[in-house]
Amino acid sequence: MMTPRRPVFKAIWSFALLAMATTPAAAAAAPTLADAAGNYRIANSSTVQFSVAQAGGGGGIAGKFAKFSGGFRIDGNNIERSSVEFTLYPESVRSSERRIEDFLRSSAVFDTANYQTVTFRSTSVTQTGADSATVVGTLTARGKARKERFEVTLTDWNKRSIAFTIRGSIRRAPYGMDVGTPIYSNVVEFDMNIRGQKR
Repeated sequence: MMTPRRPVFKAIWSFALLAMATTPAAAAAAPTLADAAGNYRIANSSTVQFSVAQAGGGGGIAGKFAKFSGGFRIDGNNIERSSVEFTLYPESVRSSERRIEDFLRSSAVFDTANYQTVTFRSTSVTQTGADSATVVGTLTARGKARKERFEVTLTDWNKRSIAFTIRGSIRRAPYGMDVGTPIYSNVVEFDMNIRGQKR
């Protein structure tokens, strides 16, 4: 009777180990919020985009902010003790056309001549998954402060940096920016990709 050759068995066993190592169950677990504990400053490579829909499916208004600053702290022992501070500089708003940028900076919208910043400071953080959380805080724009909420998902992390997607829907009217309604939606959709550098 023929016996299998050892090199054949060795090759089959090596292949099986490799297959096991690359299956989702055996792969390294995705980073969690607790893994990423620490203090971070918001990096310039982040992007802060927004859009306002137009009635009837028109193009609406879309833009981004070129200048922002802030930081956040992730408490690894209790995510709910984490905190966020963020500042936008409306003068840095960018859009597809110069006339739109001028309009957004005008007294009808951000009124940058009188209000140079839009700020957000968290008041609560609620973990909704291993890599996600809801952040509630005070948003202040044009001298008016209101409670707002954002949904945060961890997308990348290493020992020196971290990245999140952050989404939120903010009503314009309470901040005195409801010009153009109802042709343009009263809701501003924020879509941010925030990268933090560990301090």
